[in-house]
Amino acid sequence: MSDALIIDACRTPRGIGKQGKGSLAHLHPQHVASTVLKALVERNGFDTADVDDVVWGTSSQVGEQGGDLGRMAALDAGYDITASGATLDRFCGSGITTANYAAHAVMAGMEDLVVSGGTEMMSMPKKGMLPMGANNMHLQEIHPQSHQGVCADAIATIEGISRETLDAHAAESQRRADIAIKEGRFDKSLIPVMNLDGSIALDHEEFPRPSTTVESLAQLAPSFPAIADYRHTEDAKTFRELINQKYPDVDIQHVHHAGNSSGVVDGAAAILFASADYAKAHGLTPRARVVATANMGDDPTLMLNAPVPAARKVLERAGMTLDDIDLFEINEAFAVVSEKFQRDLDLDRSKVNVNGGAMALGHPIGATGAILIGTVLDELERTDKQVGLITMCAGGGMAPAIIIERV
Repeated sequence: MSDALIIDACRTPRGIGKQGKGSLAHLHPQHVASTVLKALVERNGFDTADVDDVVWGTSSQVGEQGGDLGRMAALDAGYDITASGATLDRFCGSGITTANYAAHAVMAGMEDLVVSGGTEMMSMPKKGMLPMGANNMHLQEIHPQSHQGVCADAIATIEGISRETLDAHAAESQRRADIAIKEGRFDKSLIPVMNLDGSIALDHEEFPRPSTTVESLAQLAPSFPAIADYRHTEDAKTFRELINQKYPDVDIQHVHHAGNSSGVVDGAAAILFASADYAKAHGLTPRARVVATANMGDDPTLMLNAPVPAARKVLERAGMTLDDIDLFEINEAFAVVSEKFQRDLDLDRSKVNVNGGAMALGHPIGATGAILIGTVLDELERTDKQVGLITMCAGGGMAPAIIIERV
């Protein structure tokens, strides 16, 4: 099996994901994606005619984000027409999944140069709230699936994790992100997004609130009580009832709010993979290699608990233990996800999300996985460490995972 080498990774800043407020919200998703695709070429000087595929992640593939965003963005970026492209959806896990698929193609010897990544413009109008599997009564009987925020509150209730604990976790994420930004830890991979007239649309992280404290978070109202009691049709079950269909004894306590949930943002990220032979022949210097990848499914009703078994599975694939990992990135979709991950695996918290996470920086769904891989790579290099593990929960009760090692 060949090595899948990571040559480079880059990303846009994350803009507030609201029309009229976010600095990227007026731009076409293909333009935001093409920003990082162009940057990979400018930074590494490869011939885009050699790109075997562009594997892209976008969760909400509707409207301007529909129509194979990966292929369209590559064309927009000026890639050779021979560089094919595909776009996939594994909900929040899309960005790790595209990296895994790119790595698999190189490791199998079927492709030599592959770009992965993702884009999500959270500022784009979305459809109304629907349970996953909505209107498929057979599926909902077997696996009732609720709203992710309600699931987060249900998990916190089941696990006995208090709002105070989650708020402290969120405040720490903001503190770490503030340090990372002030020290320039993200600068190596951050690509400014330009307007079509050549002016700067966004060149810095727009979402963080560094003044956040546990005390200020305590003033925020829970986000999901009303959503828990929402029903999308008159005879449909509420999101709360869908959880209680499988967990009838759970009296959901609402502990998540805007401050301890992931931020709604726009953004894109990309990763360049190459085979060892291609890298050597074309003078590309690898930064890391893929050690192992894994996918894991878990209970779709609670939906957010798969990262722990995914981490265990990818470690087994790699022949490693938790002690072999220098840095972990677990997406902070909700505070309970990261908190439970660290508790269940008994991790040294100084190794996890060391530069803050999505509660402080935001979660552009299809792009986040690619962002996290690049963040780990940059931090491994900055601190002269070797191995990173990245995972994240995804809708439907899933989690992809990947382990990378510096070379």
